[in-house]
Amino acid sequence: MADQNPLISDRDVQFQLHEVADVLALCRLPAFAEHGAETFELFLRSARGLARNLLFPAYRPMDLEPPRFEHGRIHVHPSMRAIWAQMAELGVLSATRPHAVGGQQLPHTVAIVAEAYLMAANLGAYGYAGLTAGAAHLIEAFGDDWLRDTFMRRMYSGEWTGTMALTEPQAGSSLGDITTRATAAGDGTYRVHGHKIFISGGDHDIADNVVHLALARLDDAPPGVKGISLLAVPRRRFTADGELVDNDVHTAGLIHKVGWKGLPSLVINFGEQGDCHGWLVGQPHQGLAYMFQMMNAARIMVGVNGMATASVAYHEAIRYAQGRHQGRLPGARDPRAPQVAIVEHPDVRRMLLRQKAIVEGGLALLIHTARYADLAEHHDDPDERRRAQRLLDLLTPVAKSFPAERGFEANALALQIHGGYGYSSEYLPEAWLRDQKLNSIHEGTTGIHGLDLLGRRVFADGAFLALADEWRRALADARDAGLSTTWLDDFDRAAHNIADLTLELARRGQAGEPEFMLRHSADFLELFSTIVVAWQWLRQASVAARALPTAAAADRGFYEGKLCAAQYWFSTELPRIDHWVRLCRDGEDSYTRMQPGWF
Repeated sequence: MADQNPLISDRDVQFQLHEVADVLALCRLPAFAEHGAETFELFLRSARGLARNLLFPAYRPMDLEPPRFEHGRIHVHPSMRAIWAQMAELGVLSATRPHAVGGQQLPHTVAIVAEAYLMAANLGAYGYAGLTAGAAHLIEAFGDDWLRDTFMRRMYSGEWTGTMALTEPQAGSSLGDITTRATAAGDGTYRVHGHKIFISGGDHDIADNVVHLALARLDDAPPGVKGISLLAVPRRRFTADGELVDNDVHTAGLIHKVGWKGLPSLVINFGEQGDCHGWLVGQPHQGLAYMFQMMNAARIMVGVNGMATASVAYHEAIRYAQGRHQGRLPGARDPRAPQVAIVEHPDVRRMLLRQKAIVEGGLALLIHTARYADLAEHHDDPDERRRAQRLLDLLTPVAKSFPAERGFEANALALQIHGGYGYSSEYLPEAWLRDQKLNSIHEGTTGIHGLDLLGRRVFADGAFLALADEWRRALADARDAGLSTTWLDDFDRAAHNIADLTLELARRGQAGEPEFMLRHSADFLELFSTIVVAWQWLRQASVAARALPTAAAADRGFYEGKLCAAQYWFSTELPRIDHWVRLCRDGEDSYTRMQPGWF
């Protein structure tokens, strides 16, 4: 194993979970009382082994041989059958769910790291599991007993898979414009008719059935988002005699994507023969509110994909830079001297350090976000649950967008380090770069998340104040740990500037200037993401600074590396916030003044 790509650093995972996040403290909550270091490590070790020994070797074959659309059905790479069976056996599909529904009742904080290993190994293969788990959770949360027994249990066990079926050709991200209809049949079911597009994993040959959690309009639905309902629409349904038959759900086309080749993206038609049966999940016209549960979880899952895809490329770049010998160091005068490994060249180390700062800062952000999810669901104090939920909601756009956008930069640097080999398909960095680009688009583009953050989440009741309190605690701990006063002063100043800007933009919006308030929402997302990740590096650096004086020789380099990455973020990234603040505050208007005809 030593000569293989580790996908994600096991040492960093231990550091992040135990030294920074104190994951074992979650075991004091009743929901996790039966767990401990042994059960957490067993699950993580099993996921690592599955990722490295089965998923990663299948990544290149699945990228080279994407799903085929033949005779109306999708056929995926044959290796997916064994992968799917072993992911289901590991319990990935229901890891965080209660024992009552067949889950392992693990914290999200642990499960998200296990999932990251699987995503780093083969994000297309993991995609089937993430979608199925999210769809089954919708039925668990909002469905009746019949839906849980018929669909949810088969999905959590891996017998069936699931999807989210939202997008339509004419609607895109504008879900209020969907037109799929659901007409009551008089027997408790509905007849569904419509078209969905970009449905990941909507058809395949690795399991007996696919259950679509679809948004549709009932016949009496009001217009807009208030008229959307949620239905379970299986590709095959049971008859009264218990026979599994086709449910008039048809694959109309396969979308050929730039990346994520192992997971098919499809056009799905419901009800071409008028006999597509659907079952209402929850109450009529509440579908979008229900679906946000899966959408928010999927956004964090995409963030994990972004971090994982950057991580596997980063570790491949380290391996390559250590083994590729070229050139000599500045000042070397003897042309006969041996060439040095390119990792010795300062510019290569610059590129590697930027990748490290992005990858490990992103992992810290995702673990911290997952911890808020655990507290929001399981803390015994209602006030703490509400506080954690506000922080989770506020950080979700960042947890999705930062790893995708900055992860793309990290992937580009991994390719750059490989030089001419990087842009050849014989080496893996070009494939990971293709994969990464999708992460900034699906589950809401970065532009949408900028609007969501600035237009809604940052002004939610008490959310920003709660986050500012977290920042103050981190600063106090960092001072106690003896971190650079320059870092702390710069962070404090940036935090105050962002707080002042946020209040100013809120006033502009309340004064009837919503366009001005949102004009630079993409820049606001950038500056907000940058300080959030600076906060994560502050936390990591505090732990590293305390550990370094008494660290074993084998660990000193690890902690020194943490401090170098923190220094990089505070020296090169945090200062960029001033520029973004100025753009937002001044309302620079070049692209809003630009008219469509002027292009």
